[in-house]
Amino acid sequence: MKERLITSVVLIAFLLIVGVINNIYLTGLLVAVIAIAGMWEAKKLFEVEDDNVFYFLAIMAFLSIFSNPVFIAVVSVLVVGGYIAYYQKDLNLISLSFYPLLPLMLLLDLYHKTTMGMIGWLIVIIAATDSFAYIIGKNFAKKFFNQGFCKTSPNKSWEGVIGGVVIGTILGSIVGLAFFDFPKSFLISFVVSIAGVFGDLFESYLKRRAGVKDSGNILPGHGGVLDRIDAYLFGAPLMWALVVLY
Repeated sequence: MKERLITSVVLIAFLLIVGVINNIYLTGLLVAVIAIAGMWEAKKLFEVEDDNVFYFLAIMAFLSIFSNPVFIAVVSVLVVGGYIAYYQKDLNLISLSFYPLLPLMLLLDLYHKTTMGMIGWLIVIIAATDSFAYIIGKNFAKKFFNQGFCKTSPNKSWEGVIGGVVIGTILGSIVGLAFFDFPKSFLISFVVSIAGVFGDLFESYLKRRAGVKDSGNILPGHGGVLDRIDAYLFGAPLMWALVVLY
């Protein structure tokens, strides 16, 4: 518990520093490092053995610091697809370009096109949903629903999921008023909150399929990078779509 707490404090402090500095290149570097570490962990989860794809995508992640992140994401998917077709490789190789690279590139593009405050809003929604889902689930699991949320993650309860989404949406809607009127703030908060639940569920499925408890061990007491950002990998693309495109 002590190790987990220390890691949390260090991570929060570091993210706050990056947020306060609010430099496009520093933020880009942080996202690139997270993407590279996440892809390294995803190699194991997806059972990707071809290192050439990882190295290429790692270079592309680094280039996103100086280029359009959406362009980087699109080129990455297309080049890996072409590589698979030309050399008749396993289709599974394209997994890393979709998870976690694509969502992180959309997150970076969201930052480019809006403000650091928008990223803060995303963090509030996801963090509130995750935290209150845990608290409510721990105290009220199976009080109202006999079955758990789903077989993929047996420890998740309907009570926890619903409670987390409700509170995440409420808090997110309040913070979102700094950017939009209430209807749009509520819509984005609600959709992103639900997406975060399934982002966490998707990561749980990958780990269960791979037979591992954590995606990695780079973060003492927390596991791997993907263990910390899984909800954001689903929430960020939806926020990007609703804010940038809608």
